[in-house]
Amino acid sequence: MLVVIDIGNSNIVLAQYTNQLGPTYRFTTDKTKSVDEYYVLLRDVLNGADDIIVSSVVPELNIIIKNLAIKYYDITPIFVGPGIKTGIKIIVDNPKEVGSDLVASAAAVLDEYTDNAIVVDMGTATTFTYIEHKIIKGVAIMAGLVTQRDALVHNASQLSQFEFTTPKKVLGTNTIDCLNSGLLYGHALMIEAMARKIQDEYKTSPTLIVTGGASRFVKDLLSYDTIVDELLLLKGLVVIYQKNQK
Repeated sequence: MLVVIDIGNSNIVLAQYTNQLGPTYRFTTDKTKSVDEYYVLLRDVLNGADDIIVSSVVPELNIIIKNLAIKYYDITPIFVGPGIKTGIKIIVDNPKEVGSDLVASAAAVLDEYTDNAIVVDMGTATTFTYIEHKIIKGVAIMAGLVTQRDALVHNASQLSQFEFTTPKKVLGTNTIDCLNSGLLYGHALMIEAMARKIQDEYKTSPTLIVTGGASRFVKDLLSYDTIVDELLLLKGLVVIYQKNQK
């Protein structure tokens, strides 16, 4: 059994893979936990693993997860990065700066969908990755939906924390509805505008694919013909793992 792990800035997401992905498990990212503490947290998912592959954008946790896997499972995990076969070319100023999460998602897109796409990953940051002919040609990064909300609530004295709910109208008539409308419609429209700008700049008609934990909040507000795949990154880890077994 393979275990795929996505270590993000806000959450660690895991799934087991045996012919197909099993249920996902989500835990809050905590850079202060020890190897043993993470073992207690993750062992129900990791027990029975034959191999582990990891995408991480939190370098501080790489050694923790590596040592956990070696200590408790006698497995040296694969970390997506330089030297790992991905099937992706990265044409940017410094390819090492492109996060392993973006590379894994691109691998899944090429395997399952298309070789020309804009991948919008909605996490702590919202990222736009443009893929054409198995090449990552560029990335845009901005504050994610939850990050925007938390920053706004923190800096505005009269606002309190709230949960996202899909607005019924563009304009709200109470504070919570107004916040949901502004943030959710605003983010959805920003996604569409960025997609148009990328399309115009590269003179192509790429498929728009949205993923990430916050994608569920805007998927019904997008007027574009959009693929929403919350498992994209984990699928990509499976694809990359298989490429490195050949």
